[in-house]
Amino acid sequence: MLRDKVAVVTGAGRGIGRDIALLMAAEGAKVVVNDVGASVNGEGMDRGPAQQVVDEIKAAGGQAVANTDSVSDRASAARIIECAADTFGSIDVVVNNAGILRDRLIFNMSPEEWHAVIDVHLHGSFYVSRAAAPHFKTQQSGAFVNMTSTSGLIGNVGQGNYAAAKLGIAGLSRSIALDMQRYKVRSNCIAPFAWSRMIGSIPTETPEQKARVEKLKLMETAKIAPMAAFLASDAAHEVTGQIFAVRANEIFLMSQPRPIRGMHAGEGWTPQSIAERVLPAMRPDFIPLESTAAVFSWDPI
Repeated sequence: MLRDKVAVVTGAGRGIGRDIALLMAAEGAKVVVNDVGASVNGEGMDRGPAQQVVDEIKAAGGQAVANTDSVSDRASAARIIECAADTFGSIDVVVNNAGILRDRLIFNMSPEEWHAVIDVHLHGSFYVSRAAAPHFKTQQSGAFVNMTSTSGLIGNVGQGNYAAAKLGIAGLSRSIALDMQRYKVRSNCIAPFAWSRMIGSIPTETPEQKARVEKLKLMETAKIAPMAAFLASDAAHEVTGQIFAVRANEIFLMSQPRPIRGMHAGEGWTPQSIAERVLPAMRPDFIPLESTAAVFSWDPI
């Protein structure tokens, strides 16, 4: 489905990104395997993971090149796209997958922990997309696949930085879809459920936490790759501006914010009239303060 397309996959040295790169190559894409080789919290650098994925792709008869530029710096991110153009002559697909975690409850989170996560996830998605967008515009084709998370779409405890970045990516993806629609360029999001290094950092101090982690281990990173490959392919030519969640063998189309109830008053509103009239009318439709685990409460299928 991706024969002769050139795809950039960021954060492709391990986990979800690795499986996306492997499947895209198996489907015929020429792949730039980007990964700085950092730890889960973004520290260190190692060319090994990216090169290992490239070696796997080549051993299977595919085409790939390793790249270790960081997505969190604009000039460095631009070199990722340049690597694709210089090596394979074009760029057709961008998968914004690179990410780190610095989980902390909001009253303990440091500015450095906030900025580190925002820089990689949100700024990184923008920098890589910004570098690729002129190529897509000129050739009148292209696909962005952006990784969001239910941590942002729904919510999770101790992930204010990650949730803000991931919800920001959903907004960025939607805006890209609108900006690039006239140029036949698509942009969609995937909210993945999968056991990976990042998820492996979840605390397991209580029986409930241990039980949750055991369920998460059932969700393989390879299960995310088919949706990414589909969204990158011409078969998805009419799909743009959407958010899909993938959990083991389940695929969900996620809702996006729309008005669900409205009231008006010709004379305008006062704080008291809002309390007396608006609150009782709208309270039944309030969105519950739930975490992802409460919304996706059944075992993975």
